[in-house]
Amino acid sequence: MKEGVITKGIGGFYYVMTEDGMIESHARGVFRDDNITPVIGDKVRLRVDREEGKGYIEEIFPRTSQLVRPSVANVTQTIVVMSIKKPKINTWLLDRFIMMSEHENLKTVICINKSDLDLEEAKEVINAYELAGYDVIKTSVKENKGIDELRDKLYGEISVLAGPSGVGKSSLLNLISEEFRLEVGGVSKKTERGKHTTRHVELLMIDENSYVLDTPGFSSLNLNFLKDERIVRDYFKEISEYGSGCKFLSCMHKNEPDCNVKAKVEEGKISRLRYENYLKFLEEVKNIKRY
Repeated sequence: MKEGVITKGIGGFYYVMTEDGMIESHARGVFRDDNITPVIGDKVRLRVDREEGKGYIEEIFPRTSQLVRPSVANVTQTIVVMSIKKPKINTWLLDRFIMMSEHENLKTVICINKSDLDLEEAKEVINAYELAGYDVIKTSVKENKGIDELRDKLYGEISVLAGPSGVGKSSLLNLISEEFRLEVGGVSKKTERGKHTTRHVELLMIDENSYVLDTPGFSSLNLNFLKDERIVRDYFKEISEYGSGCKFLSCMHKNEPDCNVKAKVEEGKISRLRYENYLKFLEEVKNIKRY
């Protein structure tokens, strides 16, 4: 019996990375009977047929985390990649990804790519999110900047790179390792949106303890996992922190008197950009229809 990690699944076959290399494997029928489907990132035990060189997954170890979209298990960290230009940065979408990461209790790192296209705006965005308490990396594929810092963040983690198409996720990964050789697309001049190049989910191995997941880009994400607008306060961590100083514990930091959060926005200790996004999310979650 061998142990390994599922790095890819195509057409009913699962590709498991073991200490002896990649083994093409099938899942036992008992998993279907128990309504269990192996997913990328699963740590498994498999039996290997020596003659065929094929594996048969006998056991799936308990998952520490599981994402639905993309379907992947045991992720420990989200790297949210956004570009300053081409396509233009969308902080509303950035905060959406951050809330999803917070919801899954994952570490969150923000990567601001194509920073060379507008250094001033890059600085403004980076300041806003560092003020919120996030690790922010400024990268430029064109100038090969920030790549070592990004690579260091990946060691010892199973990371998912999240972000819309065209922001440079695949280009960044190709600089992380020449072995990845991922297809790279451009940005449509008409729509100024990225073109999808990643068509399936695959764990890419950096070393035996470090993997990164390149995923198809997303342009929108629903917030149906938020069952109550009050939860939004918890997922904006600087608002949650300063909210403890409000006069009322129930303060939503909108129109209430003696609101410490609004005071911190005026003092510049909370980014106005983040605060305005927070208010938009409050309204969106409030209006989500529950069935």
